[in-house]
Amino acid sequence: MATKSFLKNINIKGRKQTRDLLRALEYAEKHPGKNVEMSRPVVELRGEDAQKFLLEHF
Repeated sequence: MATKSFLKNINIKGRKQTRDLLRALEYAEKHPGKNVEMSRPVVELRGEDAQKFLLEHF
């Protein structure tokens, strides 16, 4: 996921949007996500390593 996709401003206009946002946050707090087991090994690529990987595979 690109960083920009979750670093956004949220503009809340009105009571309904405020209520909906609060309900969503409260629900998320009460219902944590499930643990996920990776079926394959995971490797984190940063900087130049990521660029090399993309150039080799695409």
